[in-house]
Amino acid sequence: MKKFMAMGLTAGALFAVSLFGAHDAKAESRIADNVEIGKVDVSGMTSKEAENAISEYVAEAAKKQITLATEDQKITVSASDLGFSVDSGDSVESAIKYGRKGNLIERYKSVKDIEAGEKKCLSLSTKADESKIRDFLKKNECKLVTEPVDGSLKRENGEFSYVAGKAGHRLDMDASVAAVMNYVSSGKYDKTDTVKLVTKTKKPKGTKEELSKVKDVLGKFSTSFATSTSARAQNVRNGASKINGTILYPGDKFSVAKALNPMTAENGYAPAPSYENGTTVDTYGGGICQVSTTLYNAVIRSELKVLERSAHSMMVHYVEPSDDAAIAGFYKDFKFQNSTKYPVYIEGIASGGVITFTVYGKETRDPSRTVEFQTERLDTIPKKTKITADPSQPVGTVTKTSDGKDGLKARLWKIVKVNGKEESRTVFNNSRYAATDEQYTVGTMSDSADAVSAMKAAIASGNIDTVKAAAAQWKDAGKQDTDDTDSKDTDSGDKNTDSKNADSKNTDKQGADSQNATQKSTGDSSASNQNSKDNGNKNTKPAASNNTKTGQNS
Repeated sequence: MKKFMAMGLTAGALFAVSLFGAHDAKAESRIADNVEIGKVDVSGMTSKEAENAISEYVAEAAKKQITLATEDQKITVSASDLGFSVDSGDSVESAIKYGRKGNLIERYKSVKDIEAGEKKCLSLSTKADESKIRDFLKKNECKLVTEPVDGSLKRENGEFSYVAGKAGHRLDMDASVAAVMNYVSSGKYDKTDTVKLVTKTKKPKGTKEELSKVKDVLGKFSTSFATSTSARAQNVRNGASKINGTILYPGDKFSVAKALNPMTAENGYAPAPSYENGTTVDTYGGGICQVSTTLYNAVIRSELKVLERSAHSMMVHYVEPSDDAAIAGFYKDFKFQNSTKYPVYIEGIASGGVITFTVYGKETRDPSRTVEFQTERLDTIPKKTKITADPSQPVGTVTKTSDGKDGLKARLWKIVKVNGKEESRTVFNNSRYAATDEQYTVGTMSDSADAVSAMKAAIASGNIDTVKAAAAQWKDAGKQDTDDTDSKDTDSGDKNTDSKNADSKNTDKQGADSQNATQKSTGDSSASNQNSKDNGNKNTKPAASNNTKTGQNS
């Protein structure tokens, strides 16, 4: 029996050798033929070579472009942007062991499968980062789905007509993230490049029934831009057109800066004067604040909720202090909200030098109740005098280049009356407007060092009356020195002369006096010409100042 068992074991060993060959450590370190890990053929590779091959596959797969599609749109994204990664687990180790581990029957079957050319496929787990997928879908939702087109109103010939809306879609975020995750982790990753996202229908706002209630005037206000330059008038008309026709549903918020920007030629604006750092400069969109200010007054009379409002840096001419609403870029904005229970429609018209905003909606306020707004002027902020030396103008020249303007602190009161009787009075806003300097230029050009020194000292005092007095005193300083010199040159002769010489001296003196008179007359004429020139400058300067002042009508 023992002999038989020994003979059987020996036969089995010989059978195993005939199947797998003699033991070869070098052969065992390589993977058998026809073995794949995922889609990577690792036949005949060492474990290190197999790992490198998998890494190359992952790097290449991460570059793959995946299409995300909805009923409306589709976009592509690389697998790496979705956090694509691979987990090979113990697949390389299993590949090395394939055909060499297990009982005799298992190994025999593995060898026969290899000889028959059948492939052994080991798993390679692919996955994506859920948070990256979600972030990507949120950022790109507007590119993947079409927003609904809300119902709207068209106003023609003083009447409203209804324009029907159109339904849109929104992403079902959880279901769409799951669809991408499943796609990446499934075998489809290598067969297709499109993932169908999940959407839900998004209904439009504004039914015909809802918008038919918009017919009452809630608030209306007008301002004049009749004296504006053509460029400024263009900006006012352009700005009004960009707000005209706006519909705000209950709870909707509106930003004037967002509606009107950017202030560029491409967006319909022209360069016109506007406030900047306490002065007026030409900028694209100059005067656009008249649009926001006029709308502000219509909105507050409609009693919609004001979310943000800023006063101008300096006062404007087209409304009372505290009635204004400035905009500048996006850091000064006028924002408000439809705080009613019904839609509102904003009409903006700029024609004939007048801009008017009207807010339409459903009137729910008591007809016996009225709202008024009243400005209270508080403290005056006195203007200052700025005096600048001008070495190109002669001493005695004093030119006003800007009238300047006092600043002001003001507040706006909201007054509610019922049947004509005041029921409440509350502070609606507080505003502060900076003063602008009264500006002068003063000539300091002279041959007289004393005159120049005196004028500079007067300018340094900062007092315009002191400057004017010094200018009057020293304006003829250079000419007087010339006159004195001429008199000494003509005063000649000897006191010890005879009568004939005396007569001659008298004759010479008369000639000299005549000459001096002629020179003085010439000097006065020059002064007169200079004063005429100065007056011409004065006439020119105020004209420029008036233009600047007009430009401050922001």
